[in-house]
Amino acid sequence: MDVPAPAPGPRDILVQVRAAGLNPVDFKFRQGKLRAILRPKLPLVLGNELAGEVIAVGRDVKRFRVGDRVFARVAKERAGAFAEQACVDEDDVAQMPRNLDFTAAAAIPLAGLTALQALRDELHLKPGQKLFVSGGAGGVGTFAIQIAKWLGAHVTTTASKRGEALVRSLGADEVIDYTVQDISSVAARFDAGFDLIGGKTLAEMFDIMKPGASIVSVAAVPEPQTAIRDLGGRRALSVIFWLISYGIRSRARRAGVSYRFLFMHPSGSDLALLAELIEQGKLKAIVDRTYPLAKIADALDYVESGRAKGKVVVTNQ
Repeated sequence: MDVPAPAPGPRDILVQVRAAGLNPVDFKFRQGKLRAILRPKLPLVLGNELAGEVIAVGRDVKRFRVGDRVFARVAKERAGAFAEQACVDEDDVAQMPRNLDFTAAAAIPLAGLTALQALRDELHLKPGQKLFVSGGAGGVGTFAIQIAKWLGAHVTTTASKRGEALVRSLGADEVIDYTVQDISSVAARFDAGFDLIGGKTLAEMFDIMKPGASIVSVAAVPEPQTAIRDLGGRRALSVIFWLISYGIRSRARRAGVSYRFLFMHPSGSDLALLAELIEQGKLKAIVDRTYPLAKIADALDYVESGRAKGKVVVTNQ
């Protein structure tokens, strides 16, 4: 539909969107699965990450000018990336990597920030530690493998035969074909786990962790700290999360493992770090397919199918 062009507030930049990345959170929001967490006024323009050119800035913006090529993870409650123009808070934006086009840059923010914040800030991954990543060929997984290797970890991940070559090319040390082998049968024991699948996969991960290890998930159920640390200290919501996560937290306790669900947060400074790693050749974006913005329904269907290896991007150039 046609809607009015967004108007930047004092701390906003207005971006001419050249490309926008798609993520599972987009179709989950569309399905109403996040309504306990976010209830913005409808109608809402979806889309959580973008790359484009600055075409206007708010009166208090200091770090960006008209003409800058930028990329951003838009604030959760704001969204708006699936459009020709979008407003983004200055703090959530960074200059695009100089060696990337808009399509590749749009594939980075949400997945790259999720992987960085999970591995660096939550798991505190250190050189020599053994990390297990479920679903390494997906959007977050492809970044997680590379960032873990940059942090000095030994990485084991799951992938199908179709995805094995990709994850090995990104630095995975060991690859488990989940179509023929149960994760719980793996002999190795891991210092940390990053769960991108949830369900049975997460349950099996508890069996291969060392006592005292930690697992961070972005695919299972939120636990109380999610509401306190990631969603603005919402104590009523933490009670709900306590109830729905009771089973998985009990499983974690029996295994001697800590469990944490992560909602990543937008961060211009973290994006600037990712841009630096990309310019240094230590990180790359994997784009599976691109679609024109007019075909975004088809793009979302493909993301929802779970077949994507890397990211799916819509372009508006």
